Amino acid sequence: MEKYLLGIDLGGTNLRIAVVTLEGQIIEELHVTTESDRGPHYVINQMIQLCEGILQKRNIEAIGIGSPGPLDLRQGLILSPNNLPGWDRIPLVEMLEKALQKKVVLDNDANAAALAEAMIGAGKGKESVFYITVSTGIGGGFVYRNQLIQGAHFCAGEVGNMIIDRDGPPHPALNIGSLETLASGTAVKRQGKEKLGITGHAGEVFAMAMQGEKEAVVIVEQMVATLAKGIANVVHTVDPHIIVLGGGVMQSKEYLMPLLLEKVNDYLYPQLRNKVQIECASLGTKAGVIGAALLTQQTWLQ
Repeated sequence: MEKYLLGIDLGGTNLRIAVVTLEGQIIEELHVTTESDRGPHYVINQMIQLCEGILQKRNIEAIGIGSPGPLDLRQGLILSPNNLPGWDRIPLVEMLEKALQKKVVLDNDANAAALAEAMIGAGKGKESVFYITVSTGIGGGFVYRNQLIQGAHFCAGEVGNMIIDRDGPPHPALNIGSLETLASGTAVKRQGKEKLGITGHAGEVFAMAMQGEKEAVVIVEQMVATLAKGIANVVHTVDPHIIVLGGGVMQSKEYLMPLLLEKVNDYLYPQLRNKVQIECASLGTKAGVIGAALLTQQTWLQ
């Protein structure tokens, strides 16, 4: 009987579970609303029931989970994510291993997506891949020769907390003027609300900028310049073969990417200009659940 992996992409809004081959191809996928307002034990019980149904008909070798942080990977704990209220020091790995009798691996959702994009997505075939997700927040993951670089304290790739402007806006959990506070979808939305009176999401600002609204153009240009600085910092630090950009903000890639590619050059060494490959992620919303499954095959966990 063929062996498969099980990936779980735990989000504040959606819970995705997929049966994945050892090569990263989805065989079966389930997608339900997380209902995080009902608390962690309700969500975990729902997760267990869905997994049990799959285990009855599939030969699952191991289970991987991609979750919002912060996490304690050594102990398999979900600590206190902003979009999972009430999830304080939840021993998710222990709970799932006890219920399902399978090896369970936990990592943050950005690392999971990074691994998927590196192995079968936009970074496939590249020796080193740095993935940056630009969405409600900003996160990242660094993959070298198909292995996630975790760091001594499992914090490698956390580019969202990189200081870009020390006079920038404060944040309760991040550095003042960090990349996330200046270039995330939340940052664009905040600026749009203050200066344009928008009531929706960051996409409204991008749409207005594309139509030539001057204040919207200024907001986008500031966001792009900040993100370009962050990318240049990554390039000068680890010099990856490719940078892959994902997340909700990059849904406006047709507008943003030409601006971003031009601006990144302004902050690079002359010998690096026009030589850094920057691409948009190719797996869309499936990156997280595929990467979660592939986490189980990482050598640092063996």
